[in-house]
Amino acid sequence: MSLRIANVARPAPVTITVEGVPVMAHPGESLAAVLIAAGHWRFGEGEDSTRPRTAFCMMGVCQQCLLRVDGRLVQACLTPIVAGQAVTPA
Repeated sequence: MSLRIANVARPAPVTITVEGVPVMAHPGESLAAVLIAAGHWRFGEGEDSTRPRTAFCMMGVCQQCLLRVDGRLVQACLTPIVAGQAVTPA
């Protein structure tokens, strides 16, 4: 089941890798939106392992969506998709 809205014009999909697994995404989408649409809700572990990190505010305020993209620490909700990105937990 796709979580993306149907019948919306989007650029051609590209592939990124999330912990070594290929994921299809559309350039311009935020990394957080792509991960959620692909079923990746758990972005990493916080100080309390029973409360994993994920996208929360989706506007760059809460810092709960921190991930590494190509080795660089970024906020997933503010990071646009680019073909070939390699995503790993922070």
